[in-house]
Amino acid sequence: MSDQVLTTVLFLSVVALTVGITFWASRQTKTATDFYSGGRSFSGFQNGLAIGGDYMSAASFLGISGAIALYGYDGFLYSIGFLVAWLVALLLVAEMLRNAGRYTMADQLAFRMRQRPVRTAASISTVVVSIFYLLAQMVGAGTLVALLLGVDSEAIKNITIVGVGVLMIFYVVVGGMKGTTYVQIVKAVLLMVGSALIVLLVLAEFNFNLSELLGAAADNSGKGEAFLQPGLQYGSTLTSQIDFLSLGLALVLGTAGLPHILIRFYTVPTARDARKSVLWAIGLIGAFYLMTLVLGFGAAAMLDRDQVDPVEGGNQNLASPCSPRPSVAAKGRPVAPSCSR
Repeated sequence: MSDQVLTTVLFLSVVALTVGITFWASRQTKTATDFYSGGRSFSGFQNGLAIGGDYMSAASFLGISGAIALYGYDGFLYSIGFLVAWLVALLLVAEMLRNAGRYTMADQLAFRMRQRPVRTAASISTVVVSIFYLLAQMVGAGTLVALLLGVDSEAIKNITIVGVGVLMIFYVVVGGMKGTTYVQIVKAVLLMVGSALIVLLVLAEFNFNLSELLGAAADNSGKGEAFLQPGLQYGSTLTSQIDFLSLGLALVLGTAGLPHILIRFYTVPTARDARKSVLWAIGLIGAFYLMTLVLGFGAAAMLDRDQVDPVEGGNQNLASPCSPRPSVAAKGRPVAPSCSR
């Protein structure tokens, strides 16, 4: 069995599994509480896994590792910012939302204010935030699926992105919150296991020596020691400093405003479980972002620069899935051809 056939079979198996879970969950959904909040029956651990599945998307897997492969230390700022953001959710958001006993943020605000303007503002902000968030998510997911299936045609890639979107809508409409929660749990487990496997393979190429990995990444990047130090992307110019400040505010405060994250705090029975779910999510997401550090620097060490640098015709978002060319393959072993751009 060829690698392409095996990849396709595994992908379709995961889709079949999640579709089956969705149909099963639809039979368990009988009330509005079941549909919107999963009957408030999930434990802190289950909800933490689901939050991790929601948060650790294809876009973050591809984007963060690609940013590290291209910008080194400055790319890792995304991982740090995303993780710190969960402290805001833990301390200021999780318990208060769960204590409200509502379905959405709009329900909570409308309880003490005029309903129509509050719900109008909440719906507009939800749609705007979701559109911008989903653009990155769908492009990332579509790009990854197209790469897994070996698709080269731009038209077919666009169809793949649409297909992924339709599948997501199916999960939500048919399975409700119960279905999407279990699907996200499956996703989180698969993503963590797959990332851990890739990390082990990368570290094995460098004898499980992080110093050797970082040294090889700095040498192959063409930037030398500057690759491992701050300032490669966010330098000392005023524009760079403003960009850095903007990035920090967006990363730290943005998570607490994501609609699909906020609604997860209504799926647990108590405020204590809401706090537990955030703690589990922090542990899971923190481990994942530590793995992106190895993936990103591994890509910088093992890939040609023109495979990841958009200026040279590469694609930084494909840094993790790409195979190194023989010219930079670790230990001189033959490798598979480079991935398509």
